[in-house]
Amino acid sequence: MTIDDLVHRLDGVAARRRTRLIAVDGWGGGGKSRLAAELAQRLASVTVIHIDDFAGPSQPRWDWQRLAREVLGPVLSDRPARFQRYDWNRDQLGEWQQVPIGGTVIVEGISSSRLELGPIWDLVIWVECPRELRLRRGIERDGEARRWTWETVWMPDEEAYVRTQDPIGRADLIVDGSDAQLYGPA
Repeated sequence: MTIDDLVHRLDGVAARRRTRLIAVDGWGGGGKSRLAAELAQRLASVTVIHIDDFAGPSQPRWDWQRLAREVLGPVLSDRPARFQRYDWNRDQLGEWQQVPIGGTVIVEGISSSRLELGPIWDLVIWVECPRELRLRRGIERDGEARRWTWETVWMPDEEAYVRTQDPIGRADLIVDGSDAQLYGPA
């Protein structure tokens, strides 16, 4: 599958409201952010929201309730939304982001399709990727000092999420995040 094949498939997904909602879930370091960025470049009127905007160093788990309250609730009611992005460098909430109505909202990040959010998605994509590659990408991005966090906190948390919530089994589409064919040249 190429990114163009995926875009063609997404173009056929109808929204249940004025704004189409897509979750791009998957393992940390698996390629979710890159996939969301590629889709945003190829689809019309896309807003990408990163789960990392709802978490940070002093908050080890992302605040899915804040996402639901500030973004998903308004969008599901066909109203514009706004939220404060988390500023990882300052370890506090940062600038405000606007989420318009219409087009597509892609929420990308591990556990974006969590059961607690309910059956709100028009499409759920799971990005699969081998553990070794994910860890290597994570260390390349975050530095060797974060290896311990990757191996003892984040990856075990992800494994527990997959074990207890079965997001892979609930996904509408599974994409190989290690497949260079999907993204084209880096």
